Amino acid sequence: MLMAHSLVPYRVWDMINKGRPFGKLGRPPSQNAIVHHGSQAHAQPGCSRKMMKETAPAAIHLKDYAPPRWRILSVDLCFVLDPEDTRVRSRLTLVRNGQAEAPLQLNGQDLVLHHIRLDDRPLQPGDYHLEGETLTLHDLPERCELSLETGIAPAANTALEGLYVSGGNFCTQCEAEGFRRITWFLDRPDVMAVYTVRIEADKARYPVLLSNGNLTDSGDLPEGRHFAVWHDPFPKPSYLFALVAGDLVCRRDGFTTRTGREVDLRIYVQRHNLDKCDHAMRSLQASMGWDEDTFGREYDLDIYMIVAVDDFNMGAMENKGLNVFNSKYVLARPDTATDDDFVAIESVIAHEYFHNWSGNRVTCRDWFQLSLKEGLTVFRDQEFTADQSLRAVKRIQDVQRLRTLQFPEDAGPMAHPVRPQSYIEINNFYTMTVYEKGAEVVRMIQTLLGREGFRRGLDLYFDRHDGQAVTTDDFVKAMEDANARDLSRFRRWYDQAGTPLLEATGTHDPETATYRLTVRQSCLPTKGQPEKLPLHIPLVMALLDARGREIPLRLEGEDSAVAGERTLELTAPTHVFVFQDVPELPVPSLLRGFSAPVNLRFPYTDAQLAFLMAHDTDDFNRWEAGQQFALKVLQGLIEAVQAGQPLMLDARFAQAFGQVLANGALDAALVAEALTLPGEGYLAEQMAVVDVDAIHQARQFLRQALGAALGDRFRAVYEATAGAQGMDATAMGRRRLCNLCLAYLCASGEAEAVALARTHYGSADNMTDAMGALRALLDCPGEARDQALAHFEARWRDDPLVLDKWFGLQAMDAAPGALDRVRGLMSHPGFSIRNPNRVRAVLGTFAMANPVHFHALDGSGHGLITDSVLELDALNPQIAARLVTSLSRWRRFDEERQGSMRRCLERIVAHPGLSRDVYEVASRSLDG
Repeated sequence: MLMAHSLVPYRVWDMINKGRPFGKLGRPPSQNAIVHHGSQAHAQPGCSRKMMKETAPAAIHLKDYAPPRWRILSVDLCFVLDPEDTRVRSRLTLVRNGQAEAPLQLNGQDLVLHHIRLDDRPLQPGDYHLEGETLTLHDLPERCELSLETGIAPAANTALEGLYVSGGNFCTQCEAEGFRRITWFLDRPDVMAVYTVRIEADKARYPVLLSNGNLTDSGDLPEGRHFAVWHDPFPKPSYLFALVAGDLVCRRDGFTTRTGREVDLRIYVQRHNLDKCDHAMRSLQASMGWDEDTFGREYDLDIYMIVAVDDFNMGAMENKGLNVFNSKYVLARPDTATDDDFVAIESVIAHEYFHNWSGNRVTCRDWFQLSLKEGLTVFRDQEFTADQSLRAVKRIQDVQRLRTLQFPEDAGPMAHPVRPQSYIEINNFYTMTVYEKGAEVVRMIQTLLGREGFRRGLDLYFDRHDGQAVTTDDFVKAMEDANARDLSRFRRWYDQAGTPLLEATGTHDPETATYRLTVRQSCLPTKGQPEKLPLHIPLVMALLDARGREIPLRLEGEDSAVAGERTLELTAPTHVFVFQDVPELPVPSLLRGFSAPVNLRFPYTDAQLAFLMAHDTDDFNRWEAGQQFALKVLQGLIEAVQAGQPLMLDARFAQAFGQVLANGALDAALVAEALTLPGEGYLAEQMAVVDVDAIHQARQFLRQALGAALGDRFRAVYEATAGAQGMDATAMGRRRLCNLCLAYLCASGEAEAVALARTHYGSADNMTDAMGALRALLDCPGEARDQALAHFEARWRDDPLVLDKWFGLQAMDAAPGALDRVRGLMSHPGFSIRNPNRVRAVLGTFAMANPVHFHALDGSGHGLITDSVLELDALNPQIAARLVTSLSRWRRFDEERQGSMRRCLERIVAHPGLSRDVYEVASRSLDG
């Protein structure tokens, strides 16, 4: 399962929401001082923190894992669909799993139990025990058949977990624990069964009936109803179950696997969206072919289906044979979707397809192992996208996302290992750490073993564990066994939280022609882990001579040199590497390709950074040198703002910046990345006490100064790249660079730039250029800006996905009056707090991408988000919990802002009837 991948700035919130949807349904009951809801209890305002802790929900711990006492061999389900009262009949074939006399305990939530039978014998209330969210049966035979009939209300399901209604259609979301909202079940990932599903519904309202596997039967029923029967021959856990029923149309195509299997490919959408499916279909076919060629993985069913829905809490879900997608990761035409949208669709389509092996055929033993499937699959989709585009640009974008979102998570109160040790609500651990850092851990294994060694290990992993629910230890063991390598120390990456720091220094001895590189690793304490052990870290590096050429590397004690870069393996707190035959002082190129998810400190001079920007043979490190140079300049400007000193443009930086802009030999997409300044969030992470106002003022000054100083060059590159046609990587790169140049020109404040942006918007024949013009005009308050925004709204008011862009642009606008604008957006007829995409576009973007106004000194921004969290929690706790994370790092700010954010968190925690999702994030933020 995946959340949004887009790198469009106002979708920073989407990057955070790689999470899960679920929580409590409906409104909380009336409350007294302490509310008991299932296993949880929360204090109202005025209750002491001690009482809050005493009544907190109990945590679940990895150390307490035990195998299931029962296994389910097969599941037969029959759904009689009705929005208000759906009946679910289930027949479970059960067998005891080892422990004699163990009771059967099934999970259920918000269910009405109508009937229950054991081996065709009706059971009476005294034959079973129903308490809260658990149904218990005692004294069962070794093997038995349990039949149940339950009632659920999909139309009332605002949490969007289990079976719910979106746009008049039925759909499901069962990961992580949504299946228990459908029927009583052993709702855990290590219980895998074969499913047969019958769906009955009104034929006129729901002509399409879909579930997992292959269609085995269908037909008409009396009274205008019809049915379909689906059978999935592959055992799967309940979280991979899916059902869709509705008035949908289908874009069909096919794929022939390498062994000749003909696979029917179908994408189901609402009728008016049928012309927006071509890119998604091409992406699916490309990912199927790539997975065969790269990792030898072939699809195993006769049909592969994707369904796009508007109301979805995450990006997409990999249900076996029937993926359910947030519509924004399926629907695209050049006039309705940006280039970033097209890339994101390709990536997410691939991610969910790749899960067929890394997640479905081999799944997780328990939810602590979530990164087993998600970290591996993120790595696989990153590699796929890199092969479809420019690999260096893809790597830069992935590292930007990691540093912007995962590094702060690792440094804050929500820090946790890639394999967490405990949780209150598993929904809160669909995180950047589990996904993005988890992918980096897999990438490091490939770096250590090489591509061929990694492929051997992955082949063994799939062969050894096909059809099993396993752990991250099993994954690493397969890598060890296939390559005869000891990765025991490497396993610590799965169990230690925090971002390691590498501090490197280098000294050159001209007399002995040696270069001594000293590298020290450390990691700050995190909650529950006061002391950190050394990690196994691959450090890819090279030494460059004065012309930028890679010096052959021979370590002390070696007989011959290695040409080009090499990988140093760090396993101890300190390593000293002595390189022989280095006649001149080199410039080290360290952590090439970002070979490990660490922070690196090396005392580069400005001249060395400028040299690396111009000459490094590793494109990632060339970009990184520019970012570090920009960071030094911006830090100096921030200090000047704080001291009340005049701001000046650094001449050497401007010169280096201009040289990159003028370098016609570089790919346009790479130039665009190199000319993008570090974001305000990243700058905040570099400060001991965050000063959002100084950061914003310094960065805006640098953009304005560069735009003015290099205006002629920006205009020349703009004109050279304008009008790019096509959807290939080259055309996308040219559009990205063109729009970046336009943004710098508008930041300069020149009147001619405003006219240019207006013309750019008016002539745009694609959404990328239209949005590029609108973003540039955000720096130019006035008639042109207002007219363009009004025109955009009028043109796209009936397209929800495009209108999300309009909402998001205004929510991120840092001009004065932002809070009033956001409140106005929330009063707009097109805003709905029940739609996750719209909530992310407005509230998420404001909280995550407009720090100056979100962190306004009067606390108004914090208050708006807090009010929204509490309103959302009664409807959709998972989205509410994601919003709370914007308040979690309150200790990083000045005293006034600390007080404001702390009071908001205390207000949230004390709210009656709070969900587990929100409680866990808010309480950990306070305790962290």
